[in-house]
Amino acid sequence: MKYELYYWPTIQGRGEFVRLALEEGGLAYRDVARESGKGNGVAALLRLLRDRSVKRPPFAPPFLKAGELLIGQTANILYFLGPRIKLAPQTTAARLWTHQLQLTVADFVAEIHDTHHPVDVDSYYEEQKKEARRYSAHFLKSRAPKFLNYFEKILARGGRADYLVGAQLTYVDLSLFQLVAGLKYAFPRAMAQAARKYRRVFALHARVQERPRLAAYLASPRRIPFSDEGIFRHYSELDLPRSRLKKA
Repeated sequence: MKYELYYWPTIQGRGEFVRLALEEGGLAYRDVARESGKGNGVAALLRLLRDRSVKRPPFAPPFLKAGELLIGQTANILYFLGPRIKLAPQTTAARLWTHQLQLTVADFVAEIHDTHHPVDVDSYYEEQKKEARRYSAHFLKSRAPKFLNYFEKILARGGRADYLVGAQLTYVDLSLFQLVAGLKYAFPRAMAQAARKYRRVFALHARVQERPRLAAYLASPRRIPFSDEGIFRHYSELDLPRSRLKKA
């Protein structure tokens, strides 16, 4: 089966969660919007997105073309890919549990995005800086700890298991890796503090990034760098104040 990923070419965004699974799964795939040449690039993405002949059109990128299937929504794409690339458990109950965790990741991603766009996603950050500072303070104090603590508890309940769903890596572990990597970029001071409290979560991040296929991907040009255009953005004024870091 041929796999074609459609996502914006210059940001990691939600498409990166799919890229990580494809890379760790060792699949050959096309990252269509990043390809050059006539008919490729963003034009190809928009053309497919606007194609009225598509019976089940996606709402927005990312979406994956797999044979005749066109699959949208990050968690949905990963639910489809997981069993095919041995990144999902075998039983129905365990697969649903993995999917449930991935949907929780999606909730967390939405709140992370709101730290720099709490009012209007179509307006610039500079137009809502005051609101962003207020929201980010609440996020770092209450919301991020709630999510990180949840994943910490899941890992603790696994006993000696290295991963969220047991002894074997699944796609949701890759997604948690991406969450931690992004949070460390966006909020380095706050995450330096969080790493001391959520040791299992940060240990999973370190363990995942050392996997051979993923390490090769992260060191390659295929890995788009973090920037101030994606979900995870670093604005120093939104990070934990140094005064609070010293007190902790």
